[in-house]
Amino acid sequence: SPCPLSDPRLKEPTNSQTERRDTPSNTQPQTIAGELGKRSLLAALLAVAVGVYLLPSPIDPKPHRLKGPPPALEGPLAVNTRLQKGRRLFTGKLHGPESFTADGDGNIYTGTVDGKLWRISPDDNLTFITQMGQNLPECGSSTDYEPVCGRPHGVRMDRHNQLIVADSYFGLFSVNPRTGEKTLLRSSAEGADGVPFAFLNGLEISAQTGIVYFTDSSSRWGRRHVKLEVIELNSLGRLLSYDPRSGDVSVLLDELYMPNGVALSPDEDFLLLAETSMGRIHRFWLKGPKAGTGEVVIDNMIGYPDNIRLSDHGTFLVGITTPRFRRFTPPFLDAIAPYPAVKRFLAKVVPLSWYNVLLPRYALVLELGLDCRIVGSLHDPEGRLTWAVSDVFQHRGRTYLGSTDLPFLPVLES
Repeated sequence: SPCPLSDPRLKEPTNSQTERRDTPSNTQPQTIAGELGKRSLLAALLAVAVGVYLLPSPIDPKPHRLKGPPPALEGPLAVNTRLQKGRRLFTGKLHGPESFTADGDGNIYTGTVDGKLWRISPDDNLTFITQMGQNLPECGSSTDYEPVCGRPHGVRMDRHNQLIVADSYFGLFSVNPRTGEKTLLRSSAEGADGVPFAFLNGLEISAQTGIVYFTDSSSRWGRRHVKLEVIELNSLGRLLSYDPRSGDVSVLLDELYMPNGVALSPDEDFLLLAETSMGRIHRFWLKGPKAGTGEVVIDNMIGYPDNIRLSDHGTFLVGITTPRFRRFTPPFLDAIAPYPAVKRFLAKVVPLSWYNVLLPRYALVLELGLDCRIVGSLHDPEGRLTWAVSDVFQHRGRTYLGSTDLPFLPVLES
């Protein structure tokens, strides 16, 4: 009989057979390790998500829906290039010249992000007047220094040739334009009706009475957190007045959506007020049967209005800080307006500086008749000269275009 070892049934397994038997035992640890890695990653992501969810949001928004899609760029809003016919002055020297006024000698006055006030002579010489807060080397380098350095927003010349300045952090001031001496008229800490000012902004002075009209854009957010103010879309702003004879401050309107620039009509029977975050313009009556009341006169605007000024031919000029265009998708702020949870999440995880990438480089100015209807517009579609217009000030044949933080002063020559 054959040797048992020669029996085919007892042959040693081939290499392929060995590999087939070894495969499960070799790969099982790898499979288990991979599954554990995936579960660990999912657990980590879940922990991060829960942590972000539980992290308190800095804003407390309410659901809101705007009146409709932005108006089309047609009729008085038709695209043109009228804002491209100018030049830039003081590049690198004036950072965010936001508001303007002038004296009888033709000097222009403005304030910048570093907390400084400046005088521009008729032959374009630039002179430093004063610092609203502390004059530190860091002023202007970051908004974090604004509460220390100051930030002059609204600037006007009163009947006594003194500058009246609304500093966003410190309050309402009178400034001697020659010496730079500052007099505090109303501190932000004192505020009005027991509510401190958090974000003083627009300013206008009556030529008839000397009364100063000004806005506090928010009782919650300061200027350096303006993006949170806009995203939250709250109604914590007020229109106020200051009487220089008595020193009294009165609240004229409250529950406003980021009230900004104000402008008196030529005969001072009403003033117009920009509600920036809502994209609309309010009219407050000073005389007549409606005196002391307000009404919305323009809603669902093509952009977010900033300052309002009288033109040199009796119309109103409105600077648009950011256009709000009709495209394939709704504008960003329109899209998130109805969803408080989305807003709270974005405020927790997205740095404020990142929102700048959403802003179009498009300059826009609206012209309104005295009936508050839009009669024309000025555009710079490519942002060649400027973009994000805050103020439109016409004086002696020039139009000065303000901005909140651009490092130059655009000027149109007539």
